[in-house]
Amino acid sequence: MSKERKVRDIADLSIWEDARHMIAKAKEEGIQTAWDRLDTQTPHCNFCELGTTCRNCTMGPCRITSRPDGKRKRGVCGADADVVVARNFGRFVAGGSAGHSDHGRDLIEVLEAIVEGRTTDYAIRDEAKLLRISAELGIATAGRALLDVARDLMDVCFADFGSRKHAVSFLSRVPAKRRAIWDKLGITPRGVDREIAEMMHRTHMGCDNDAPNTMLHAARTALSDGWGGSMIGTELSDIIFGTPSPRMSTTNLATIKKEQVNILVHGHNPVVSEMILAAARLPELVDEAKALGATGINVVGLCCTGNELLMRQGIPMAGNHLMTELAILTGAVEAIVVDYQCIMPSLVQISHCYHTKFIDTAQKARFTGAIHFDIHPENALVKAKEIVRLAVQGYAQRNQARVDIPGEPVEIMTGFSNEAVIAALGGTLTPLIDAIKAGQIRGAVGIVGCNNPKFQQDSMNVGLAKELIKRDILVLATGCVTTAAGKAGLLMPKAIEMAGPGLKAVCGALGIPPVLHYGSCVDNSRILQLCAALANELGVDISDLPVGASSPEWYSEKAAAIGLYAVASGIYTHLGHPPHILGSKVVTDLAVSGLEDLVGATFVIEPDPVKAAELFDIRITAKRLALGLSA
Repeated sequence: MSKERKVRDIADLSIWEDARHMIAKAKEEGIQTAWDRLDTQTPHCNFCELGTTCRNCTMGPCRITSRPDGKRKRGVCGADADVVVARNFGRFVAGGSAGHSDHGRDLIEVLEAIVEGRTTDYAIRDEAKLLRISAELGIATAGRALLDVARDLMDVCFADFGSRKHAVSFLSRVPAKRRAIWDKLGITPRGVDREIAEMMHRTHMGCDNDAPNTMLHAARTALSDGWGGSMIGTELSDIIFGTPSPRMSTTNLATIKKEQVNILVHGHNPVVSEMILAAARLPELVDEAKALGATGINVVGLCCTGNELLMRQGIPMAGNHLMTELAILTGAVEAIVVDYQCIMPSLVQISHCYHTKFIDTAQKARFTGAIHFDIHPENALVKAKEIVRLAVQGYAQRNQARVDIPGEPVEIMTGFSNEAVIAALGGTLTPLIDAIKAGQIRGAVGIVGCNNPKFQQDSMNVGLAKELIKRDILVLATGCVTTAAGKAGLLMPKAIEMAGPGLKAVCGALGIPPVLHYGSCVDNSRILQLCAALANELGVDISDLPVGASSPEWYSEKAAAIGLYAVASGIYTHLGHPPHILGSKVVTDLAVSGLEDLVGATFVIEPDPVKAAELFDIRITAKRLALGLSA
């Protein structure tokens, strides 16, 4: 077993003063947080960390060692460490792909309710994008009623989840050279559900017992998410709720207001949170809040649901993954309304320590002890009004003596969809390509994903972003990195003072930050689309571009799927710590070197942000030189 974990000081847990303040408050009030629970789980099981435990059948569970002198070199069925690690990683990726892709399916079902007239709460807000995306996917649009076009788009998107196609629809965006690589390797994604189901089948006992073969299908499964489920989720969210455009907002715990009714929206899907925001703006409910002594109703975001509303509606962000518990600890939250994904069950217990109502809204994400509202497109606004009214009534139950909201809000600029970026460039990618050719923007890296209590919160996320922009490398931020970059001042135009001279000149001329907020985690598909568009414009493969991806503080299955679809798409991808694969030399070598020969990219593991930035710098320099550009 590994050594006992040294108890860390509060300053070691987070780089943020507001987080440290609330962690101290939690300790004073005897409330456990994720950091406390991590300490109780330490030391971790070495077999689990290496990925060499198998519970896929009841002949086990088995624990495998790859040591030559080990007594457990094979499980009961005969599987060795390579097979077990590959099985576990494949299922891990399948779980992540299912999460983001099911999000996409939910958006198709909302579009279905719109076209069938079963809801008036939702509508098509970006008609131009509906027509453009439909035409891109081969749907006739000229002279047709909008809802007829929408119905055909709905059918195409639903079909991408099935088993009767040879490729998901948005592969039309992928450069021909990349498609040829996928076809040769047999990893062209056919259907989202098909690849996930096949991954589960392959990892059943007695099926795929060749580790590299299993890993190739893991890549195929991840690609079905990135170019299928996630891309559908992003594009339909824009169509239904509006395509983001640049706007100002604020972030950190101080966005929670002592004098207002505070409602936190948390999760990943904007279907519920958009209705909560709409209800909170109704004059009748605002008047009820004022009658109880509040000055209004304040809807504040957490994690990716917050990101969705931030970039479309400009609502403030209270925090990212490791801030979710701390937000409730302010004592000023009347309700936390959740949909699904990245929601700690501990939030229910912490809510019960205060007057806070914890409300879940999805059948696929029920929480013991929560108040449940079953929300569907047909009843969304009615239920949202009930939830907001419940929060308003809770204001009268607040113990003002326990309210403690640290700090001041930090300004941020948000809303950088591909459409917004291209519009800012005059309607074409040419100025961006010219800036890359001239070396003013040497390359770009998407920093995405999570927090993990094993890291000092946001130290890697912020540290890497700062190091990259110094080197004239543009950063695109999504998910939990958004709040981190925002609190660090990187999402404001004045952050160009921290950038290299070339990036400073370009961003200064456009009036934009050197770190662009590109949306929620599902919106990593925007980054894929942008890379594909640049590659197509230049007549090269994505792997030829001076680009990279990183998830420095990742923890979830979704992050593994994102990382794998980035690598399989040809994007060099950094992780701050490895997945549970180190028990297999075959799988580890494939991940950190072997994939380079197969798909033109690989994973790299590096916990130090400065060293990680150096690795990106070396990679980007090599790609620039190969394109005939200056280093």
